Amino acid sequence: MDQKRELSSIDLAALVTELNRYEGAKVDKAYLYDDDLLRLKLRDFDRGRVELMIEVGDIKRAHAADPDHVADAPGRPPNFAKMLRNRLSGADFAGVEQYEFDRILTFEFEREDQNTTLVAELFGQGNVAALDETGEVIGALSTVRLKSRTVAPGSQYEYPASRLNPLDVSRGAFDRHMRESDSDVVRTLATQLNLGGLYAEEVCTRAGVPKETPIEEATDDQLGALHDALARIDERLRSGDVDPRVYEEELSGDEADDRDPRVVDVTPFPLAEHEGLPSVGFDSFNAAVDEYFHRLGSEETDDGEAPADASASRPDFEEEIAKQERIIEQQKGAIEGFEEQAQAERERAELLYAHYDLVDEVISTVREARANEVPWDEIAETLDAGAERGIPAAEAVVDVNGGEGTVTVELEEEGDDGGTVTVELDASEGVEVNADRLYREAKRVEEKKAGAQEAIESTREELEAVKERKREWEEQQAADDGGDGDGGNGEDEEDDEEYETDWLSRSSIPIRSPDDWFERFRWFHTSTGYLVIGGRNADQNEELVKKYMNKHDRFFHTQAHGGPVTLLKASGPSESADPVDFSEETLREAAQFAVSYSSDWKDGRGAGDAYMVEPDQVSKTPESGEYIEKGSFVIRGDRTYFEDVACRIAVGVQCEPVTRAIGGPPSAIVDRAAAHITFEPGMYAQNDAAMMAYRNLKKRFNDQSFVRKVASADQLQEFLPPGGSDIVD
Repeated sequence: MDQKRELSSIDLAALVTELNRYEGAKVDKAYLYDDDLLRLKLRDFDRGRVELMIEVGDIKRAHAADPDHVADAPGRPPNFAKMLRNRLSGADFAGVEQYEFDRILTFEFEREDQNTTLVAELFGQGNVAALDETGEVIGALSTVRLKSRTVAPGSQYEYPASRLNPLDVSRGAFDRHMRESDSDVVRTLATQLNLGGLYAEEVCTRAGVPKETPIEEATDDQLGALHDALARIDERLRSGDVDPRVYEEELSGDEADDRDPRVVDVTPFPLAEHEGLPSVGFDSFNAAVDEYFHRLGSEETDDGEAPADASASRPDFEEEIAKQERIIEQQKGAIEGFEEQAQAERERAELLYAHYDLVDEVISTVREARANEVPWDEIAETLDAGAERGIPAAEAVVDVNGGEGTVTVELEEEGDDGGTVTVELDASEGVEVNADRLYREAKRVEEKKAGAQEAIESTREELEAVKERKREWEEQQAADDGGDGDGGNGEDEEDDEEYETDWLSRSSIPIRSPDDWFERFRWFHTSTGYLVIGGRNADQNEELVKKYMNKHDRFFHTQAHGGPVTLLKASGPSESADPVDFSEETLREAAQFAVSYSSDWKDGRGAGDAYMVEPDQVSKTPESGEYIEKGSFVIRGDRTYFEDVACRIAVGVQCEPVTRAIGGPPSAIVDRAAAHITFEPGMYAQNDAAMMAYRNLKKRFNDQSFVRKVASADQLQEFLPPGGSDIVD
């Protein structure tokens, strides 16, 4: 069976109680591993060192870990970790809550000068957001900008749309949600009741209801048994009555001789669905979760060792493609479900108005009785008696729920072929308020549909990315196979191609860090080997012209305001230089560099114009009566123009002769980088684009730790222009 990689909503409900036992622990330091594993090191006065782990990547988890299960601290902390250290160091852990029935945990930290909230989103793409006391986002691992919600620095944090909690839903609401489905019992529990596949099957088993029972054939007694099974699970979670289990699966064949059983699931209590699997018990669910994910990581490390011939190991693209296609189908089904649910809510609201007098009579009767302090059970008996006498309003009532203060009525649909529809009414409100509630519910469901539509577009992009990686791999394999024969005069070309490919497949790449004087500026080397440097701000623009511009260099700037000073260097800062006849390709790359880091990119333009002059044409002396701003210069004499230069920047990982992140015009980067990604002006914020690039590049290398060290998201961001970006290839 597939191994569990994400904690469910039920798992999180069980974990929250145990994690709150660490209330009062003090935060020492925050660490960020890769781009998705957050570690908070705390000190508990009773328990000693506490390691809180929150992972939001392919694996999604949150728990306190055994210190022996925690990897050594990573190197230079990225910006997100630095921000957390500033805000959380010395803070007290004030508790954690699960947001409704969603896979979201909210951690609270208190300090005398400021309080901080960490929101861990353990669903979808995963995210961690840090909020101040007002709920404003200070920083997040990923920026989210959707029609339904925004998670971005400076904005108020927005939770996803609320989901139905199947553990505390009333019997009437449970029956209504189940009866609305046109599927079978287990699928309805999994999707409409938000239980997920495993726990939907577990509830069916505990209730003694066949999973494949069509909803229209399910009896009221069966629905009652399902609701009771859910209530028992809820009571067990609330009371902390857990009996945690880590489930294992024995390996078969030759693997079984040398390997321990592999872990497949961790649950807060034994599951009937796993009755045939061996399991290990634990004193706490947190300990079970920690052990499970520790063993899962160890197993994947063992399985992930590179084979002797790494190029012969074919990635399982088909499985990943099939997975993404399954997700798309599920998302399509969810969208259809949202559409049907929203339509059903609107139809219920309209039926209330169509049967206004009857519904008003029911509500008025109940409200009058309650005003006279008539007990709910007597109201139900009175309505039953009225139904036997043939009173239409009493006949319409099918359920009275005193605990919820609701009355459920059955109303006839209009038309010859219309059936009946049940509507749950708040007996304390009038017809209009009840109808408005249904309309608002329809609107809320439609907002969930919009979010699902955005999610499906994201999944389609991931699917296309997998297909593209498959095409690239197959093309590379075809090229390798074509070079196995007698190459004759093509040996040098084959060697070059194999050399490039080897960087990606090597299990370990030695790091050779450069220490170049120009790295604090924007920079790149042209395809012909010349250095181009640009200013990051007004101070650097001044410094480049005054200190580093030599007489044989070339000065570039854009026609648009807000571009960097760009120098095409004929030599290094301490070298003597001779006049250079730069090629047209070299000049155009320098112009593209100037355009791409200018306001042309920030304003979303796909191209811009730049000009070039000799150093002696650049002056800081303005015309009489004029003023020159800091970082700006006066240009005198003729200019050489480069028109309609494309805004394009590539970032990549260089492995030879030094190891580092590089970026610049694509034509200058492609041949130098072992792997690269090209950007154009677009919608993703600079830090998000850098994270996308990092994740993409890391997946291409067998030695992913190498990419983390030399080309982290922060390091790649140094080469991306300010403003929004999109990936071109």
